[in-house]
Amino acid sequence: MKSILQDLVAHTHALGFISLVKVTANEDETLIESISDTRSVVIQGKSKQPIKEFTGVFGMPNLNKLQIHLNCPEYKENAKIKIVSSERNGEVVPTGIHFENLAGDFKNDYRFMAPEVINEKLKSAKFKGANWDIVFEPSAAAIQRLKLQANAHSEENVLQVSIVDTNLIVSFGDESTHAGSYIFEPGVTGKLKNVWSWPIAELIGILNLNGDKTVNISDGGAMKISIDSGIAEYDYILPAQTK
Repeated sequence: MKSILQDLVAHTHALGFISLVKVTANEDETLIESISDTRSVVIQGKSKQPIKEFTGVFGMPNLNKLQIHLNCPEYKENAKIKIVSSERNGEVVPTGIHFENLAGDFKNDYRFMAPEVINEKLKSAKFKGANWDIVFEPSAAAIQRLKLQANAHSEENVLQVSIVDTNLIVSFGDESTHAGSYIFEPGVTGKLKNVWSWPIAELIGILNLNGDKTVNISDGGAMKISIDSGIAEYDYILPAQTK
């Protein structure tokens, strides 16, 4: 249980712009949803294996508190970490997580958010899909070069993506400002007719996460970064901005 919770926190709260998530689980699958505080990133995740203890619909608010409990030295080894359930409207549903150290003298309870509350808070966190024109797996070197360019153009909040020949180009600034660009991925297949912009900080934060990554770009104005953590698969969808 602890490793699952750590993976979820590491791929949501650790980004710095996710404060809560919604979990929808049954015996066949466990789904994770969230949206950034600025509505610029939608997260849709699915665990590799169903988490039976999660069965139901609930919210996980105040993820910072959950992270504190997970990192607490008292719960480092042989701790009792379990999902607590109770009856609501005639149905047994998960209501929180109980933390207890091996000695049983250090305890904490983290409370879940009721379904009707989390549904209201994340009612706009839906993505209906897109046709992905460009698909590739970014290299560690390409991600590092992105960070170098972002540092050189720290005054910029967004970057632009375009295709020149078969190279995917990432650009910062324009002809009226300090500007820069580099080849993020050479030899891509597919075309982009439009030049869209994406938020730099959010993009780098996602690409910094652990796991195997795939970048998908739609000429219709969306980017999806898929990350396989080994425990779950997370999709980070970023709607584009006009240049």
